[in-house]
Amino acid sequence: MPIGAMIFLGVVLAVFAALDIIMLVTLLRPGDERNQVVVWKASSFTLLAMTGKTVLDVIENFVRAQPMTVNPFIQLEIAAIIYFISLVYYKKKLGG
Repeated sequence: MPIGAMIFLGVVLAVFAALDIIMLVTLLRPGDERNQVVVWKASSFTLLAMTGKTVLDVIENFVRAQPMTVNPFIQLEIAAIIYFISLVYYKKKLGG
C-alpha cells in the first residue's frame, strides 16, 4: 500500500476516533437545561436516522433474499458523524 494511502487512512481513523470520543463525552457530561435539550435533540435525531437506515437495510435484504451483513464499525462511524452534525446544528439553533 502506498505511503500516501496509509497516511490518509490514518487521518480518517483519527478523525473517526475523535468523533466517537466527542459523542461519548457530550452524552455523559452534565450541563444546564439548554445543553441537555441540545444533546437530547441531537441524540434523538441520530437514533431516528440510524433506525431508519437499519429498517431500509432489512427491507432491501428481504426483497433481495440476502442475509444481513452489517459492519458495526461503519454503523458506529455513521452514528458519530450524524450525531456530531446534528449537535452542531442544534447548538447553533438553540444557542448552547
